Amino acid sequence: MFGHSVNLFKVFGFEVKIDISWLILAALITWSLASGLFPEYYKDLPHAAYWWMGAAGAVGLFLSIIVHELTHSLVARYYGISMKGITLFIFGGVAQMEDDPTNPKAEFMIAIVGPLSSCLIGFFSFLLYNLGEKIGWPVTINGVLAYLAWLNIVLAVFNLIPAFPLDGGRVLRSILWIWKKDIRWATSIAAQIGSGFGILLIIMGIVYIISGNFVGGLWWFLIGLFLRSTAQMSYQQLLARNLFNAKKVNELMVKNPVTVPRSISLEKFVRDYVYKHHFQMYPVLSFGKLTGCISIKQVASIPREEWATSTVGAVALPCNEETTVGPEEDANKALAIMNRTGNSRLLVVKGDQLEGIIALKDMLNLLSLKMELNDLEKKAVN
Repeated sequence: MFGHSVNLFKVFGFEVKIDISWLILAALITWSLASGLFPEYYKDLPHAAYWWMGAAGAVGLFLSIIVHELTHSLVARYYGISMKGITLFIFGGVAQMEDDPTNPKAEFMIAIVGPLSSCLIGFFSFLLYNLGEKIGWPVTINGVLAYLAWLNIVLAVFNLIPAFPLDGGRVLRSILWIWKKDIRWATSIAAQIGSGFGILLIIMGIVYIISGNFVGGLWWFLIGLFLRSTAQMSYQQLLARNLFNAKKVNELMVKNPVTVPRSISLEKFVRDYVYKHHFQMYPVLSFGKLTGCISIKQVASIPREEWATSTVGAVALPCNEETTVGPEEDANKALAIMNRTGNSRLLVVKGDQLEGIIALKDMLNLLSLKMELNDLEKKAVN
């Protein structure tokens, strides 16, 4: 979902990050407010005042999204769900849960608290706006407060649309989950509605573009694409968790993987291993025992002229919880580590012995086969 993100700060123990793509949203919001909305409603202000109001509106949106996602995170923590943090990106923000809620009540409470928080922010902004009107605050301040009141109410209403993965879609999933006692079925229905809503937004975007509103149409088109792909991906992730929850790492790992001796040079390592096998990371062994890991990034940090004299053992780093997993762990744990770290391969380690390697590619292939078999079974039944 995300590209390059930057850590901003921590709040209540949650890491708040901003994806580089969010800067595009911030620039668009600032520009549209400064050149369109505020000049339309507040005439004859200095040109600079509109831009200050636009920047303040973008900051207000930033804080509103953080509060919205923070409430999701706090409730999720209350229900014992591990959170990766909060990331703001071009389509808003997301509280990144490492697992699905364990029961429909948790799902409902985690989902509904976001729109409720947006409503409260909108109501509080409206109260401040009325107060400012009565005591004579500058029109620039009151204009921004009025915008934030309207914005948060719109965010709350939009998020309550029962289309997964919007909050309303998660509320719908919780209700369907209670009804059928089947999270997979509930997710499938909510995701199909979400996918359909995404298609509707795509069509609406095309209509706007054809009618001449290119920027607005492009925006709705992209949001529709995002919602549709996220809805489909969410269902696939649930299938993956269900599949891998019943599997141990040692059932999916590759035994006797490619290993690298400590003594060879980086030049030989690149020539005989990287160019041959194309992996990003390799286990390093000495006398049959695991001594560390070496990755392409580590090699790239060494000047090219030193590759012939530098050994793998001198560059390799100790393996840690981000690069290893135990053979008896659930495969879902391996998937969570990969998701958190971005590593596509993990070393399966017991003590100082390398048992094998588990790769994301192999896990996805298994998931693809499982989904294909499910589709064939459904067709056979029908």
